[in-house]
Amino acid sequence: MSDQILGVIPARYASTRLPGKPLALIGTKPMIQWTYHHASLSKSIHRLVVATDDKRIHEAVIAFGGESVLTSPDHPTGTDRIIEVAEKFPGYGIILNIQGDEPGMEPNLIDGVLDLKIKHRNWEMTTAAVPFASSEDPKDPNKVKVVFDRNSRANYFSRSPIPASFKAEATYHRHLGIYAYEREFLMNYNQLPASDWETVESLEQLRALQNGSTIGVYLSDKANLGVDSPADLEVVIRDFKAKGLI
Repeated sequence: MSDQILGVIPARYASTRLPGKPLALIGTKPMIQWTYHHASLSKSIHRLVVATDDKRIHEAVIAFGGESVLTSPDHPTGTDRIIEVAEKFPGYGIILNIQGDEPGMEPNLIDGVLDLKIKHRNWEMTTAAVPFASSEDPKDPNKVKVVFDRNSRANYFSRSPIPASFKAEATYHRHLGIYAYEREFLMNYNQLPASDWETVESLEQLRALQNGSTIGVYLSDKANLGVDSPADLEVVIRDFKAKGLI
């Protein structure tokens, strides 16, 4: 069981709400470069690659000095793209999936997810969550919610507010798009039986949960905004300017 960690950043050009998203400029650099840069600051990742089916993204990554792998354009999900890349790098026992639209991803958060995975090699996956900010609406279906037990194991993920504020005000946790997988589990992920939870919520991770796998949740006290829309991109640009990054 190898302790070597491969970081993979899947990046697609097609996006319903923001076409060409990985190449959207934040300052003078494309978003994918910022994601790659911040992920590379992790103390835990041994190798970092971008997985893309688009030559424009591939060439942009090569141009800034990153490592990129061209993948099949026919993958139905990001997990399938990760599996293809993992097959090309057989010596890595833990595979980390970092979304390409997380330009401000904190290295400490990455390390927290990986530390939890390393401590629990019997857990198939780990991921991350952060408490909802007062400005965020738990009813927003684009902000995925997660509930987890006192041992940091996920109980459920939903686009609806969970838990429901029925008799008292609930505390909500926003799921963050980062996953660390045990290699063997990842390579057999597509063999898991189909999940009706996954279908109704349109959330891939529910397939693992409904089939009895454990997903550990690293709870961070804060997380920078991912980019799902042009409005999100403007918020990130303002944030980067305020921090003096651009």
